[in-house]
Amino acid sequence: MRTRFLLFVLVWLSCVWFGSWALNPNNSTRMFAAIALVEHHDARIDEFQSLTIDKAEFGGHVYLDKAPGMTLLALPAAAIAEHVSTRPPTPKSVWNAPFEHWMTVRLRLAVASVSALLTALAAVALYDLALRTSGSASGALFASLAFALGTPVWGWSTTLFGHAPVADLFVIAVWALWRGGEERAIEFAAIAGTALGLAVLIEFQAVLAGSIIALWGAFRLRAPRSLAAAALAGAAVLLIPLIAYNMVAFGTPFRLGYQGVNGFPGMNEGLFGLTSPKFAVLSEIVVGLRRGMLWVAPILILSPFGLWQLSKRHRALAITLASAAVVVLLVNAAYVYWDGGHSTGPRHSVPSIGLLAIGLATFWANRIYWWERAFAAAVLGVSIAINLAIAAANITTPDEYKFPLWDPILKTDWATGVLRTLPSDFLGWTPFAGVALYVVIAIPLAVLLLASVRRSARPAGAA
Repeated sequence: MRTRFLLFVLVWLSCVWFGSWALNPNNSTRMFAAIALVEHHDARIDEFQSLTIDKAEFGGHVYLDKAPGMTLLALPAAAIAEHVSTRPPTPKSVWNAPFEHWMTVRLRLAVASVSALLTALAAVALYDLALRTSGSASGALFASLAFALGTPVWGWSTTLFGHAPVADLFVIAVWALWRGGEERAIEFAAIAGTALGLAVLIEFQAVLAGSIIALWGAFRLRAPRSLAAAALAGAAVLLIPLIAYNMVAFGTPFRLGYQGVNGFPGMNEGLFGLTSPKFAVLSEIVVGLRRGMLWVAPILILSPFGLWQLSKRHRALAITLASAAVVVLLVNAAYVYWDGGHSTGPRHSVPSIGLLAIGLATFWANRIYWWERAFAAAVLGVSIAINLAIAAANITTPDEYKFPLWDPILKTDWATGVLRTLPSDFLGWTPFAGVALYVVIAIPLAVLLLASVRRSARPAGAA
């Protein structure tokens, strides 16, 4: 329990400490809809329409153009912020400083209660799952830190984008289905169904990879009551909020925000922009300088080896993880706007990360020589350093940069101190002082976490 608590605190703190731009269109359109629902009990964002390019239009009114999951999860944060933050005059420009600060307060509260919370919970779930499948506490910690802090899951967990939460919910669903095969099948099946239903409510395309996880779960549980619990929980979490939102927004349950998207003609191709996968795009997603996953998460280079070794002990699980991850990558490669516009790394592929990271525990556990683990630890250290740099600087790098990790993140943002931390956003500290304080807090937490893992792995009665 101590290990899991320390892991949760370290990951949650890391995600809330750094921040993204509150007026990024993907952040702002979700937050605008939450604000409208709290303030006016209406989903129209007409008053904010000039401040975001991500919007849908129906009947002369402007609405959220995304799946409503993140907006609905952000409602408590928006309600709390309504009581603690005075609203500035109606903005005329995105550069209105008081309005930007007003939005930053709301985004930070939403991140702390949604994105960061889900990532911290998923890190703990991944640790527990990895411990059960690999038998190695140090391997489980290796995998969970790789997932939460060694990949862009960290940076995306500072936003209200749906990518990291979907990655989190996939991990939680796999963990729950694994636990359901061991004990309390009905309860864990319901957790898995809730996680998968919520993932689809956040990003509709999650139904594709989520279906693979659900099919494996049905095979693993093989209990009618447990399957019914999972199905009912998933349907309730997906359909009830979706229908309720659609009724408030559009007066009909049969409409999606994507149907009213303006300014993105590619959304009219295929099914809301999804066509067929392109090999050249897939290559760019994996190794391309501009969007390649391995540049921003080098630890994932080890994932295929880990999944292969996991398959020797738990074949069905390894096949499920690999298949669902491949589906996420293929969906990204089939999307007209595959590069995600402003993004550091391939943001639409982020939901695959947790699935790939689970096998890292087995990879670590199977290392025989000290230098093998030293190499793996070094790769993880580099990955965490890279993602600290990204999370503090900019997870939504403008799309004109050829190698965002170098320019602008390291070459410009870090060199000039264009960073976002809690102390610099709200206490007037310099950005570098905010980063330094994070390091001062995070390193002792990490040391305590390592000590806890070593203590738990020590044989009973050992000195």
